[in-house]
Amino acid sequence: MTEQSTATFAGRPGREVRDSVVVRFAGDSGDGMQLAGTQFTMENALAGSDLATFPDYPAEIRAPVGTTYGVSSFQIHFGAVDVKTAGDELDVLVALNPAALKVNLGDLRIGGTVVVDTGSFTDRNLGKAGYDGSPLEDDTLAPYQVIQLDIGQLTRNAVEHLGLSSRDALRSRNMWALGLLLWMFDRDKLATVEWLRNKFKDAASAADAAVATLSAGHAFGETVEMPTKIPGYTVSRAELEPGLYRTVSGTDALAWGLVSGLKSSGLARMVFASYPITPASPLLHMLARMKELGVVTFQAEDEIAAACAAIGASYAGSLGVTSSSGPGIALKTEAIGLAVATELPLIIVNSQRGGPSTGLPTKTEQADLFQRSLDTGGLLSRGPRSRPPRHPLHDAGLRPHGRVPGECGRAMADPRPRFAGRFPGGDATRPGRFPALRQRRGHPGPSVGRTRDSGAGTPDRRNRAGLGDGQHLVRP
Repeated sequence: MTEQSTATFAGRPGREVRDSVVVRFAGDSGDGMQLAGTQFTMENALAGSDLATFPDYPAEIRAPVGTTYGVSSFQIHFGAVDVKTAGDELDVLVALNPAALKVNLGDLRIGGTVVVDTGSFTDRNLGKAGYDGSPLEDDTLAPYQVIQLDIGQLTRNAVEHLGLSSRDALRSRNMWALGLLLWMFDRDKLATVEWLRNKFKDAASAADAAVATLSAGHAFGETVEMPTKIPGYTVSRAELEPGLYRTVSGTDALAWGLVSGLKSSGLARMVFASYPITPASPLLHMLARMKELGVVTFQAEDEIAAACAAIGASYAGSLGVTSSSGPGIALKTEAIGLAVATELPLIIVNSQRGGPSTGLPTKTEQADLFQRSLDTGGLLSRGPRSRPPRHPLHDAGLRPHGRVPGECGRAMADPRPRFAGRFPGGDATRPGRFPALRQRRGHPGPSVGRTRDSGAGTPDRRNRAGLGDGQHLVRP
């Protein structure tokens, strides 16, 4: 380690010395940006840099490949200074597809470096990202230093001797980009090679491909004459107290906190029931290794089953815990209501993730809406037309307001005969509706089956529901 550190921080001719740097890896959710960012973080930690990271996952579950709302990224701020945040402006952006470039380019400082995979800038991918033309051929990237590389083809070349298919070879694009970034910041790759060998010890071909592409990306920076206006960087060692350091992620801290809460409660067992979904899955993985501390883990088939299993464990005297991401939490609401109704304790862990699929605003939407409320007061005004606007990046694939397909549309246009006779004993004055139930004595609300909102049929209410005059919304 002493020789490695000396070589790393002695500095090389032609390299720019920086006190700190902010780097972001960005690509599709299946491009392995979290893995590349994590290993880049490890190499910087071993090199003696102070650092802070921010992994950013897609807001949508299984977003279409190549779309802006399926972009995954990992950001790291490292350097010789006291690093307290993950950074604001980016110094280097690695974008493996057009969507990643479009979503993240606004965070790159003027004069910063952007590395793009030109092989992914096809007409189809450009269209998915919302580009009318290629940003590599106009002035979009003029304010930045651009490194245009066909990373996909370079990756295939690196693993050609292994006989892998093109699809299998492209899975290592993230390792090629990581190798290039390690060279760019004068970092070693030995720890990452050892980690890859250990991770894929049962799949030799995958390990060989990952190591080959990592080495190819690193060698590319050493052997290929890069443009002189894009130098490498040397980041000095931070002044840290000598000692044994340990990497602690938010997941690690949360797992330890849950176990500590179990011990403090005096209970013998914690039952952690979860449905695996990114980014909540690592918590399940970590707690599964804590059996000796009284932790029992249960991987459920769906979100409701996970929450109900935790409720059952709580009823039996254990500490019941369930977790998911933002969309998954929305699916658990019915089971959460069961815990509230039965007054059974239930710990719910919600990892960072939310998006239009569940009605939750993304971080970008939250920031935009808050800023608009300050600038115009639009969100603070009252009235039927004061709903917040949607963010343009997340409107792709959504049906326009007012369009209802098939059976629902026909029912809305003519609700009278369609459901008649389906419910025996129905109200004769309201064909097809459930019979009205008698109101309980002393209950202040209306009977079930009666209209609760006297203004439901007003023109203003119909227009907001996407209905024109003469159309009515049926609630079977």
